[in-house]
Amino acid sequence: MQSLVWGGALVSLIGVAGLFYCVMRALRARRAGLPDEVMRDELQRVVVINMGALAVSALGLMLVVLGIFLG
Repeated sequence: MQSLVWGGALVSLIGVAGLFYCVMRALRARRAGLPDEVMRDELQRVVVINMGALAVSALGLMLVVLGIFLG
Protein backbone atom coordinates (compact mmCIF):
# COMPACT_ATOMS: atom_id res chain seq x y z
CA MET A 1 0.00 0.00 0.00
CA GLN A 2 3.01 2.24 0.33
CA SER A 3 3.28 2.42 -3.45
CA LEU A 4 -0.35 3.58 -3.62
CA VAL A 5 0.44 6.43 -1.23
CA TRP A 6 3.56 7.48 -3.13
CA GLY A 7 1.83 7.14 -6.49
CA GLY A 8 -1.06 9.25 -5.23
CA ALA A 9 1.37 11.85 -3.94
CA LEU A 10 3.02 11.97 -7.36
CA VAL A 11 -0.33 12.36 -9.13
CA SER A 12 -1.29 15.08 -6.67
CA LEU A 13 1.96 16.95 -7.29
CA ILE A 14 1.36 16.78 -11.03
CA GLY A 15 -2.05 18.38 -10.42
CA VAL A 16 -0.50 21.10 -8.27
CA ALA A 17 2.05 21.78 -11.01
CA GLY A 18 -0.86 22.19 -13.42
CA LEU A 19 -2.48 24.69 -11.07
CA PHE A 20 0.79 26.62 -10.89
CA TYR A 21 0.95 26.61 -14.70
CA CYS A 22 -2.56 28.09 -14.84
CA VAL A 23 -1.62 30.90 -12.48
CA MET A 24 1.49 31.73 -14.48
CA ARG A 25 -0.43 31.66 -17.78
CA ALA A 26 -3.15 33.95 -16.42
CA LEU A 27 -0.59 36.40 -15.04
CA ARG A 28 1.25 36.42 -18.37
CA ALA A 29 -2.01 37.17 -20.19
CA ARG A 30 -2.83 39.94 -17.73
CA ARG A 31 0.56 41.58 -18.14
CA ALA A 32 0.31 41.38 -21.94
CA GLY A 33 -2.49 43.95 -21.92
CA LEU A 34 -4.66 42.00 -24.33
CA PRO A 35 -7.98 43.36 -25.60
CA ASP A 36 -11.05 42.26 -23.67
CA GLU A 37 -12.25 39.62 -26.12
CA VAL A 38 -8.81 38.04 -26.51
CA MET A 39 -8.31 38.11 -22.73
CA ARG A 40 -11.67 36.43 -22.21
CA ASP A 41 -10.79 33.67 -24.67
CA GLU A 42 -7.43 33.09 -23.01
CA LEU A 43 -8.92 32.95 -19.53
CA GLN A 44 -11.59 30.51 -20.69
CA ARG A 45 -8.82 28.18 -21.87
CA VAL A 46 -7.03 28.62 -18.55
CA VAL A 47 -10.21 27.73 -16.63
CA VAL A 48 -10.52 24.45 -18.54
CA ILE A 49 -6.91 23.53 -17.76
CA ASN A 50 -7.39 24.66 -14.17
CA MET A 51 -10.40 22.38 -13.65
CA GLY A 52 -8.51 19.43 -15.13
CA ALA A 53 -5.50 20.08 -12.89
CA LEU A 54 -7.76 20.37 -9.87
CA ALA A 55 -9.40 17.04 -10.73
CA VAL A 56 -5.99 15.36 -11.12
CA SER A 57 -4.86 16.76 -7.79
CA ALA A 58 -8.03 15.58 -6.05
CA LEU A 59 -7.65 12.12 -7.60
CA GLY A 60 -4.10 11.95 -6.25
CA LEU A 61 -5.27 12.89 -2.78
CA MET A 62 -7.96 10.21 -2.97
CA LEU A 63 -5.29 7.65 -3.82
CA VAL A 64 -3.21 8.76 -0.85
CA VAL A 65 -6.16 8.42 1.52
CA LEU A 66 -7.06 5.02 0.06
CA GLY A 67 -3.50 3.84 0.51
CA ILE A 68 -3.50 5.00 4.13
CA PHE A 69 -6.82 3.27 4.85
CA LEU A 70 -5.72 0.01 3.27
CA GLY A 71 -2.25 0.14 4.83
